[in-house]
Amino acid sequence: MASLDFEKEKVIFRDYWNENSNLLNQAKTAFIAIINALLIDEFPIAAVSGRVKLREECVKKFSLKYQSVLEQENTPYEIKDHITDLIGLRIVSLYETDVSKIKDALAEEFDIIEVTDKISAMEAKDDSFGYKGLHVDLKLKSPRTGMKEYKRYSDLRFEVQIRTIIQDAWSVLDHKIKYKKSIPTSMKRRINTLAALFELADREFYNIKSQTDDQQAEAKVKVDQTTSTTEKLDAFTFLAIVEDKFVDFKFQPYKIDGFVAEIVEYSNGTLKIKDFKEIFEKEFDEVEQYKEYLGKEENDPHVINPFTEIRHILYKSDKEKYKNILYKNQRDRFDSWLDGNQTK
Repeated sequence: MASLDFEKEKVIFRDYWNENSNLLNQAKTAFIAIINALLIDEFPIAAVSGRVKLREECVKKFSLKYQSVLEQENTPYEIKDHITDLIGLRIVSLYETDVSKIKDALAEEFDIIEVTDKISAMEAKDDSFGYKGLHVDLKLKSPRTGMKEYKRYSDLRFEVQIRTIIQDAWSVLDHKIKYKKSIPTSMKRRINTLAALFELADREFYNIKSQTDDQQAEAKVKVDQTTSTTEKLDAFTFLAIVEDKFVDFKFQPYKIDGFVAEIVEYSNGTLKIKDFKEIFEKEFDEVEQYKEYLGKEENDPHVINPFTEIRHILYKSDKEKYKNILYKNQRDRFDSWLDGNQTK
């Protein structure tokens, strides 16, 4: 029963924590699994993690944040009712624009008890910079509360902090800055400048992503319409040329980036959009036949992946220029097949 006796309430809370720590940790693991399953295919998430707040940290937080006010108001309390982040989860997203969308996705699966919007609060200020994130207090909702595996967690609330990678990095660094208030103005300015750089980085990271999306859309049009013999092949135009032929293959951007740089280097920097498109369209069908031949020989239809197939396409187009784009055993086997194919 709630009281104003802090020593008594500390004992009660410590007993509660000790008796329920296993349950709290199991709930944390279950909540992380639900959220991972919910978000993994919808958002580029860097991490979903969680912790159960240490017992004495809870007591300390209550003492610093709530005890004085409650006692001044003569309001009886139980410590556990004021530790809303006893179970705390963190979702780290790549882009700030996804933060509110993730909150909306959580609202479909959980009951939202409270939202603390530190993003809007910070952006409302024109003279300071600092931590930005969205904190959401949640509970399980029906039908999960009635499911056997979740029923015992139905009364547990937990806090989810949603923030970007850069916001997360700033939060870590901010906690390491020992003095931030009663310090000289010059130091405050330096801290604000650092926080502003992090905010700028967050914005620019998203702008790069947006520009990447725009470039991918524009590349398709450029490839279809270009008659220029001077426009160099890049990652975006490369993908626009080849992706329709490999619809079941997911090209990873970092692999495309490195591969395009490699094939342009093999061409001594001369490989243009128009050239690559013509080579690819001319040689694709025959190299596909070779791939089918290898698949039968090796009893593996995926014996060469699209990147290796494109290496064969370029090699066939100019065996001198692209000689080293294949290993010797690959060249020898391909040449032997080509010779046999031509005599048929």
